[in-house]
Amino acid sequence: MILEGKVSVKAAMLGGHRKVNRILIDSRKHDKDTHFIEQKAEELGIETLRKPREELDAMAEGFTHGGILAEAEERKYQSLSDCLHKENPFLVLLEGVEDPYNLGYVMRSLYSAGCDGLLLEKRDWSRSEQVIVKASAGASEYLNLVCSDDPAGMVHACRENGLKIYAAMRKDAVSYFEADFTIPLLLCIGGEMRGLSSSVLKEADQNIFIPYANDFRNALNAAGASAALSFEILRQRQYR
Repeated sequence: MILEGKVSVKAAMLGGHRKVNRILIDSRKHDKDTHFIEQKAEELGIETLRKPREELDAMAEGFTHGGILAEAEERKYQSLSDCLHKENPFLVLLEGVEDPYNLGYVMRSLYSAGCDGLLLEKRDWSRSEQVIVKASAGASEYLNLVCSDDPAGMVHACRENGLKIYAAMRKDAVSYFEADFTIPLLLCIGGEMRGLSSSVLKEADQNIFIPYANDFRNALNAAGASAALSFEILRQRQYR
């Protein structure tokens, strides 16, 4: 697959979750970021080639690559145990988000806020990886990702390992300002259309909601909810 742009290429190299086979750079491009990528590629044993811009344009899906492409393998996923071994783990289960742009936006917020791993229902994301990496500003390459056919089973395993299960669900919920996020936890977030599945909700210890300033009855999308909730978790863990 082809990754486009300096942010995506740099993240793929440094994230360590996929093999980068070769990096292609506009023969006329000479700047600090390009020099860093070339230097890091040499350290990692990745081949770099200078190519005319026209050749890069022909290989890329669009024209926003900025003169840097990478030929890479599909991303490797982690096991749930990899994430559970973190100190005071903060994990997120995401259900019902199928748009790669939205998924990328969610990943950007979660990684920025210190999420130790994102749990997803298994599906083939290979055709969407380029979009996800770009939309996440490279965060998808650093974030631990776990995929399974059994989301509720992953939630149950988290509880068995001592994590408290929070579900973003308004029914029988407390404000997320009242929840204790300083402990090991799994936060479950559903898409704005379908929300969380009943099998996942049955595993939850506590439902939480995001209070609004105005009388607005529509749900935030997953990206907005993820940002609000994950940064409250960061605030409590660092500043409470």
